[in-house]
Amino acid sequence: MSGHSHWATIKRAKGATDILRGKLFSKLSKEITVAARMGGGDPGFNPRLRTAIDGAKAESMPADKIERAIKKGTGELQDGNIIEEFVYEGYGRGGVAVIVETNSDNKNRTAAEIRSIFSKNEGNLAGSGSVAWMFKRKGYFCVDSRDEDAVLIATLDAGAEDVKSITEGIEVICPPDKYDVVEKALQGARLPTKLARFTYIPDNLTPVVDEASSRSILNLISLLGDQDDVQNVYANYDIPEEILTRIQAEI
Repeated sequence: MSGHSHWATIKRAKGATDILRGKLFSKLSKEITVAARMGGGDPGFNPRLRTAIDGAKAESMPADKIERAIKKGTGELQDGNIIEEFVYEGYGRGGVAVIVETNSDNKNRTAAEIRSIFSKNEGNLAGSGSVAWMFKRKGYFCVDSRDEDAVLIATLDAGAEDVKSITEGIEVICPPDKYDVVEKALQGARLPTKLARFTYIPDNLTPVVDEASSRSILNLISLLGDQDDVQNVYANYDIPEEILTRIQAEI
């Protein structure tokens, strides 16, 4: 299992229990607010906001909460808390590179908590730019289809860089500035998506060959993902399938 398994990440989010619903809505709301602040409150002209809203709707987030989050981002609604985006970079056991995207109203608190999670799990927080150069920012779609040729035809001229079949459907990867065009091409071809988002994809993967290191990396990623301000975690690990299967069997 590689660290850029987008589908595995989203399945964990969709498996949230009712007890965690409020926490999930809080994260979704923060992402909508930050997206609206950075790109405006009209999802028709703001792909990141549109993606955030679609994600919130997929989780059955109430419409009034979505609207409130947009208004906070555009400044129409003031509550004293300014949500901003902060990105942290670090390393896990064995030199695995990790990028953590957060949305927070308190940078000092968030940084301290992220640093603590790294240090308690055989990792360390690094400076800005120390890890990011190992990744590329991309647009990502998981298309609900088995017809790879149809997806390729629909998206190639729109700017898709990579189209391939996976267990859950067809993956499409594109440059960030082609996200909107590829999304519209898929819609025009009546090809529905299971997942659409911006992501980081590693240039190369770091092999994790022993079970102890695998457990350490997976625990680090899980704890980072559970932190209240964290939106996304990306890593360049590559864990052998047989090790991953043994670990998952114990969960």
